[in-house]
Amino acid sequence: MLENRRKRSGRKAALEVVGRQRMLALGEVMLDVRADFMELLAEGGKAIAAALFEEDLGRLCGERYARKAQGSAKRWGRQRGQVVLGGRKVSLVRPRARQGDEEVVLPSYVRLQREDPLGERALEQMLVGVSTRNYRRSLEPLAGGLIESAVDKSSVSRRFVLKTEAQLEAAMKKPLGDEQWAAVYIDGLHFAEHVVIVVLGVDASGKKHLLGLREGSTENATLCKELLSELVERGLPADRALLVVIDGGKGLRKAVLEVFGQHAVVQRCQVHKTRNVLDQLPDAKKPSVRAAMSQAYNAPTHAAALTQLQNLVRVLARSNRGAADSLREGLEETLTVKRLGLTGALEKSLRTTNPAENLNGGMRRVSRRVKRWRGGSMVLRWAAASALEAQQHFRRLKGHKSMPLLLAALRQLDNTHNNDNVRMTA
Repeated sequence: MLENRRKRSGRKAALEVVGRQRMLALGEVMLDVRADFMELLAEGGKAIAAALFEEDLGRLCGERYARKAQGSAKRWGRQRGQVVLGGRKVSLVRPRARQGDEEVVLPSYVRLQREDPLGERALEQMLVGVSTRNYRRSLEPLAGGLIESAVDKSSVSRRFVLKTEAQLEAAMKKPLGDEQWAAVYIDGLHFAEHVVIVVLGVDASGKKHLLGLREGSTENATLCKELLSELVERGLPADRALLVVIDGGKGLRKAVLEVFGQHAVVQRCQVHKTRNVLDQLPDAKKPSVRAAMSQAYNAPTHAAALTQLQNLVRVLARSNRGAADSLREGLEETLTVKRLGLTGALEKSLRTTNPAENLNGGMRRVSRRVKRWRGGSMVLRWAAASALEAQQHFRRLKGHKSMPLLLAALRQLDNTHNNDNVRMTA
C-alpha cells in the first residue's frame, strides 16, 4: 500500500516537472512544448529556417562582430520574403547579405523557395479528386501568424497545368529502344467529343508500360499512324514480329499494317468481336450465340476453335446474315494467340484489350470530376496525368512466366519472313 502511494507520488512529481519545463531544445532551435501543436510546427519551421539562414550568413560573412576577411560578404539588414511550406507559400523575414555592390543569395533561401513541391502537391490533390476551389481547404491549417499565398484557384490551376505539361512532354519523349518489346495494346478512350488513343506496351518480362497517347476527334487511320510512327522513332521495333492487340477498328488496323507491315501480328479483341456479333442479333438468340463463341474461344487448339467458329458462321448465315458477316470479318485474327501456340493465363491476357481497358477505367476515375473540357490539350494533359498515376500500380501481365513462349513464336515468324524474302529475291 505504502509502496503504491510512493509510486503515484513519484509519477505526480514527474508530471509537474514536465509541466513546468517550457522549452525543448532541438539542436540549436528552442521550442515551447506547451504551445498548440500546429503552432508548434509553424514556429519550429520558422526557427529552423532562421537557423539555416544564420548558418549561411556565418559561412558567407563570418561570425557576427568578428574581424572580416578581405572581400567577404557583409550582413545587409532584413527583408520580407516567401518560402514553400505545406503546399502553399508563406511569408517570413529573411536576412540579406551583400558583397560590393551586389546582393549575395543565401543558398538555403533558394532551396526553400523552390516551387517543385507546390506543383507536386497540386498534381496530387487534383488526381485524388480535390478541385482547385477546395485546394486551400485540403491543406493543413496554418498557425503562428504565418501569411499564406499561392492557394487560390488560379494559382493552383496554373501549377497543375505546368506540372502536367512537363509530365506529358517527358513521357512522350522517353526512349523505347532499351526494352525488348513483345506486345502492344492499342485502344481509344472518349472524353466528351474527344478521343485519346492509348498504347500500352508489354516487355519480355511481362511488365506493362505506357508508351504513347494521341488526342483526336475519332479513331481514324491518320491519327493512329502518326502515333505509331512516333513510337517507332522512339525505338519501338518495326523490323521484327510484334503482337498487336486491337479492338478491331478498321482505321486502327490500317494504321498498324501501314507502320509495321508484315511484322504486325494482329490479335483482334474477342470481347469486342463477341459484342459486335451480338449487336446484330435479336435478344432471344444472344445467349446461345454468346455461349457458342465462348466455347470456341476456349477450345484447346487453334484448329478446334477455327472449326467451331466457321460452323457458327454457317448457322448464322441461314437466318442472320449481318451477324454472320460480322463474325466472318477478321475471324482468323481473333485466334492469333492460339495460332502462336499460347495457352493458359497468358493466352487469356493477350486475346482481349482488357489490360488497356483497365488502364482506361483508371483514367476515367481520375478525370470524372472534370465537367468541362476546354480543348484537346486539356484532355491530353489529364489523360497523361491519370495514365501515369495508374502506371505506378501496374502489375505484370497474368501468365508472364510463359512470356518466353511468346517470344520464341515471334522469332519463329521472323525466321519464316526472312526465308520467304530470300526465296523471293533468289
